[in-house]
Amino acid sequence: MGATNNPAIDSFLGAVERGDIASCSAWTSDVVLDATVPNWRFRVEGPDARRDEYSGWFADPGHFEELRRMPVPDGEVVQYLLSWVENGVPHAAHHLHVLELRDGLIALDTVLCGGRWPASLMAEMAVAATGGSADADE
Repeated sequence: MGATNNPAIDSFLGAVERGDIASCSAWTSDVVLDATVPNWRFRVEGPDARRDEYSGWFADPGHFEELRRMPVPDGEVVQYLLSWVENGVPHAAHHLHVLELRDGLIALDTVLCGGRWPASLMAEMAVAATGGSADADE
């Protein structure tokens, strides 16, 4: 689906693609990040804590291979597949963000993250998607 017209969310997604979360100011002063990642869930509060967390997630410039933005009454649900190169190795991540806005800024980001996938794992998933086996001995 196409983009919606929300400057704060546009700013956040642009910073993700540029690998430049430090420059993003799309959040309220009391923003909450509620994140579920593989085998863990955590919460951080405030724009600095969110920038610190996301600067590790989005350290390198990337590209949205898939991007869906779905408006909801108080914000957007954003789903994407992000790809990037880290230390010469292609990676990807699949995220779903439920972004709630207040006064035009992101006040709550509930994110579900499937993890960071290096090229070797992406290759295994591609083989599995076709019903094949990554094990040459089978």
